[in-house]
Amino acid sequence: MRIAVLGTGMMGGPMARRLCDAGHAVHVWNRTRAKAEPLAEQGATVHDTARGAVADAEMVVSMLADGPTTEAVLFGAADGVAAAMAPGALLVDMASIRPAEARDHAARLRALGIAHVDAPVSGGTIGAQAGTLAIMAGGDEAEVARARAALPALGRWTHVGPSGTGQLAKLANQVIVGVTIGAVAEALLLCERGGADPARVRQALSGGFADSRILQVHGERMVTRDFAPRARMTVQLKDMRNALAAAAELGFEAPITTRFESLYADAVGHGLADLDHSGLFVELARRNGIE
Repeated sequence: MRIAVLGTGMMGGPMARRLCDAGHAVHVWNRTRAKAEPLAEQGATVHDTARGAVADAEMVVSMLADGPTTEAVLFGAADGVAAAMAPGALLVDMASIRPAEARDHAARLRALGIAHVDAPVSGGTIGAQAGTLAIMAGGDEAEVARARAALPALGRWTHVGPSGTGQLAKLANQVIVGVTIGAVAEALLLCERGGADPARVRQALSGGFADSRILQVHGERMVTRDFAPRARMTVQLKDMRNALAAAAELGFEAPITTRFESLYADAVGHGLADLDHSGLFVELARRNGIE
C-alpha cells in the first residue's frame, strides 16, 4: 500500500520505519527535512512538501505536534494536504489533539470525499519502535477496520466510538499518566525525606497494589535522576489542558486534572520544559528543598 507519513519526529520516525519494514511504499514529510532523511535508508521516499508526500496515497498517517499544526497542514494555504489527497483516501490522525478538533477535521474531510479516523497512541518511543502502541480509534466502524487492517505493524487497535472519541480516550490516558507520575514522585520524595532509599522503596512496592507501568518506568527515571525527554513536560501540559478543555465542553468538573495542570505549568515555568514528563519529580523536589 502507498502510505504517506506526515511528521517523522520521536514517534512518527519509528512508526514510518515499521511501515517500511512491513513492505509498504512509504512516503514521508517533515517540516524539518533532516529529521525525515534517515528514513530513506529504510526505503522511504522523502518529500520536500506535505502535498507531494500525499499525492496518490491510499492512506495518510499524520503524527504532527498538536491540533493547530494539524489544522495548518491539512487545510492551510501553505500545505493544503486535504486538497491534494485523492477522493476515497483515508487520513489516520495519530497525533494528540482536542476531540472537538478531530470532529471538525473529520467533517471537513468527509465533505471532500476523504475518510478520517482519529487514532492517538500510547506507549511512547519504546512502543513506537517495537510496534506495541496502544491505539485508541474514533470514527466510522468500517474506516477504523480499514486502518487496523493496513497498520497492524504499529500496535494494538481498539475502536472506542465515533469521531473524536479516540482523542477523548487518549486524554483519559494522559490524565492517568500525568496524575500517576505525580503520585509516584511525591511518594518517593516523601520516603527520601524520611530517610528511606527511594530505589529500594520502588523495589518493595513492585508487585503490590501500588505497582504500575508508571512506577516501573518513570519511577526508575526518578530514582536514577534520568530526565532525558521521551515525552516532554510541555507535551504533558498540553494534554492536561486539552483534557480540561474537553471537560469544560462537556460540563464536567475535573478538580484532580485542574490541580495537576497547575503543577505541570509551574514546572514548565520554572525552566523544566525540556525534561521528560517524569521531571515533575524535580518540581516537587524543589518545593521541598530536596536536590
